Amino acid sequence: MEIRDAVDSDWAAIWGFLRQIVVAGDTYCWPPDTTEDAARTWWMGKSGGRVFVAVEDGAVVGSAELHANQPGPGSHVANAGFMVSSTAAGRGVGRALAQRLLEVAADDGYAAMQFNAVVQTNEHAVRLWESLGFTILATVPEAFQHPDRGLIGLHIMHRFLRSSPGEVCSALNSE
Repeated sequence: MEIRDAVDSDWAAIWGFLRQIVVAGDTYCWPPDTTEDAARTWWMGKSGGRVFVAVEDGAVVGSAELHANQPGPGSHVANAGFMVSSTAAGRGVGRALAQRLLEVAADDGYAAMQFNAVVQTNEHAVRLWESLGFTILATVPEAFQHPDRGLIGLHIMHRFLRSSPGEVCSALNSE
């Protein structure tokens, strides 16, 4: 599997699985009727963001986007989103994308990565993030309207990207 920067011509493949994930409405806080143009802007067009794809046998089977979690004083913490085609589920695509983004985020100078809205019932994602060193900082109760389970929680998850977080923050502040 190759993880590489996305190019414009990857969008059609990304949209093919992104649309299915968003329409399902059980793992992302996106409106199920999100248009292709809105999705492309949200996924591919974040200022200062980067988008990656996972390619297997010439086919794009997953994508991830990386950007600052907040502007200004919060910009040293990364945020990311991950989507994997259902045809590639369970084959390590999400893990490979996550490991690559953790490396890139650290190389880009981010001190930590934070996920603001991990759906509580998305057990595969929660297990993956925990296995990669993320912790659940809090769960916002009844913050997500699940199509089958009703109101459920959203986890806020966090992980430092370096072994000495204080030194990283000090270094970023001195630049």
